[in-house]
Amino acid sequence: MPFGVLADGLLLLHALFVIFVAAGGVLALRWPRVAWVHLPAAAWGALIEFLGFTCPLTPLEQAWRRAAGERAYEGGFIEHYVTAMLYPSGLTRRMQIALGLVVLGVNGWIYWKVWHPRKPT
Repeated sequence: MPFGVLADGLLLLHALFVIFVAAGGVLALRWPRVAWVHLPAAAWGALIEFLGFTCPLTPLEQAWRRAAGERAYEGGFIEHYVTAMLYPSGLTRRMQIALGLVVLGVNGWIYWKVWHPRKPT
């Protein structure tokens, strides 16, 4: 299989994972068992942002792009694909921490709703 196809497939998988990390708690509103998968994923995503680490999928995608003869991008996945659209000037450390807080805040609120449902009146 060509490395370019592998890199594109990994890009798609990575994007879906980022979406799942950011908003997967919504699925737990409908299917509470999703929390067993989502909570570790959300913790991983927040940890990556708070500590400024690079997700292991990013260097793998970059290596596959280079193996395909393409130019690999600099920086991380979020910085290259997401914040490049939202923040053309680049991802700062403050923005990275804010993204981690957003992940925790949104999902914290969702899980509070999951575990403290409204009682019928």
